[in-house]
Amino acid sequence: MKIAVVGVGYVGLVTGTCFAESGNEVVCIDIDARKIAQLNAGQLPIYEPGLQELVQRNQREGRLSFTTNLAEGIAPAQLIFIAVGTPQSEDGSANLSGLWAVADSIAEHLNNSKIIVVKSTVPVGTNRQLAERLAARARFPVEVASNPEFLKEGAAIDDCTKPDRVVVGVRHPEVAEILQELYRPFLRTEHPFLVMTPESAEMTKYVANAMLATKISFINEMANLCERMGADINEVRRGIGHDARIGFQFLFPGAGYGGSCFPKDIRAIVSMSRPTGVPVRIMEAVDQVNEAQKGVLFSKIQEHFGPRLEGKTLAVWGLAFKPRTDDIREAPALVLIDSLLKAGVAVRVHDPEALTNVKAVYGERLAYCDRPYGALEGADALAIVTEWQQFRNPDFEVMRRLMREPVVFDGRNLYDPKHMGSLGFTYYSIGRSTVRPTKPEDR
Repeated sequence: MKIAVVGVGYVGLVTGTCFAESGNEVVCIDIDARKIAQLNAGQLPIYEPGLQELVQRNQREGRLSFTTNLAEGIAPAQLIFIAVGTPQSEDGSANLSGLWAVADSIAEHLNNSKIIVVKSTVPVGTNRQLAERLAARARFPVEVASNPEFLKEGAAIDDCTKPDRVVVGVRHPEVAEILQELYRPFLRTEHPFLVMTPESAEMTKYVANAMLATKISFINEMANLCERMGADINEVRRGIGHDARIGFQFLFPGAGYGGSCFPKDIRAIVSMSRPTGVPVRIMEAVDQVNEAQKGVLFSKIQEHFGPRLEGKTLAVWGLAFKPRTDDIREAPALVLIDSLLKAGVAVRVHDPEALTNVKAVYGERLAYCDRPYGALEGADALAIVTEWQQFRNPDFEVMRRLMREPVVFDGRNLYDPKHMGSLGFTYYSIGRSTVRPTKPEDR
């Protein structure tokens, strides 16, 4: 098939590349000339494992191209995917200005009938509004389908090419048949292709993210309670996770969730609910719990150092909102860094991929370290905020030698508390008792 993808952000770039990889001719369109020039040079504006190789291969083989010219890009396309951002507005609702601008441009340049597929995360009812808008402006008839994305940053290629399910919202069955043919190479393991109304498809995306965010806020709240009551959240997590009705996914306590989806989508649900008169108290609480959780590490640091905190040097490992990405949107690490700087703390940071993005925010206010151990030099403590694999088995003796004080604030529970105490560390984690260095005779 000939496909156009409008919006070359994270979702658009991954989706377009994976469609090209399955043999389609794909052109990706964006108004950002610098981004398009970078992609045409074979370089990516984002980090996603394995994506650069796929982009370059499909460019070489002529199936994937990039342009700023929307009219030329959509002219040969049978399907036009809209994958523009829908950022949060001041009132918490989704900002659809980018979507409407793209829709108007498409309507202006249509040369024949097309199927428009909305990949962007949009409020319920957007599909219908878009169809009405295009019908009023376009010279040719169009069909508008909804096809929400369920990509996890860091594992997006597998999520796109080996999806748990594909959800499409359509008003005519023949549109669903065309989309099913497009997705057929990705569904060979019999995972379902789910056809529903556009309104249900739009809501499915929000409800999926709402459930996952709820599980994270739930386990974080229980972790904080465990810590105060002398229980160990990891033991409790195992105790509940083996219940088949509950499971283990997304039940890992930590320093809060971030990223481009969960925070804004929870707030969008709250905003969508207001005109209906239906309260969404759980969603409001999920957001409140998560925002509070982002401050837990700083509270532990403040409690440990007390009035001695000002003038200290803290190392921070992990800046991206999750491992295997360079995305720092709503990242808990940034909340911690802001609090440390405000308290007069010198901050030394390391992340395998996100240093450039963080430097664009903080400039010279931080010390940027290419190696994790480099961040520890002269540090009075270490805070771990993102669970990159390379942080899981460090050389603890080297860590102790580099740090002024062997103190670790672990926001992802990477290490065993007793082991840390036996190595001479003061160790704080989430939902578990603080461990002090054990005496040599106790080791």
